[in-house]
Amino acid sequence: MARPSRIPSAEELALWRATMRDAVPFRRRPEDESAPPSPPQPVVPAVPPSAPARPLFAAPVAAPPARTRLPPLEPGRCAGLDRRTDDRLRRGQLAIEARIDLHGQTQSSAYDALYHFVTASHATGRRCVLVITGKGPVSQGGGVLRTMVPRWLAEPSLRRRIIALHRAQPRDGGDGALYVLLKRQRGE
Repeated sequence: MARPSRIPSAEELALWRATMRDAVPFRRRPEDESAPPSPPQPVVPAVPPSAPARPLFAAPVAAPPARTRLPPLEPGRCAGLDRRTDDRLRRGQLAIEARIDLHGQTQSSAYDALYHFVTASHATGRRCVLVITGKGPVSQGGGVLRTMVPRWLAEPSLRRRIIALHRAQPRDGGDGALYVLLKRQRGE
């Protein structure tokens, strides 16, 4: 049975545009170039244009100055970091200079707190910080913040300040926390 289609809300469209803002299209394969392009589908807003759309998350304060390709940011994957420092970060042997606990916060307030924490920590020259998300309900496969924080850290506005991240050691929160290694401030 076919699923009935629905028109996305203004909030959903705003979130989609914000998410896809930095997307880069794939290059076409030679066999794809022979196919005619499909005509663009018109997007019909569900809310009249006079109603202001409320963004789901606050917009970053400042956009990155230049669009540069950054390696993917995933726990356990640290491109561009020497092995010794990567091992020390993974083992929790680097001194934690600041920490933030996001337990009990909504996604919106947690995103704002995380963004301001990372930018302030980077601006003050901190290198290793701890982000505590909590583990969330085991029956549901973990908490929302545990899933979302690595995604938020991978956004270009924060990603450009971060070298690597790893799941924390049990003494620092285990699977409910992340070690984040920030880049050094350059020539300011």
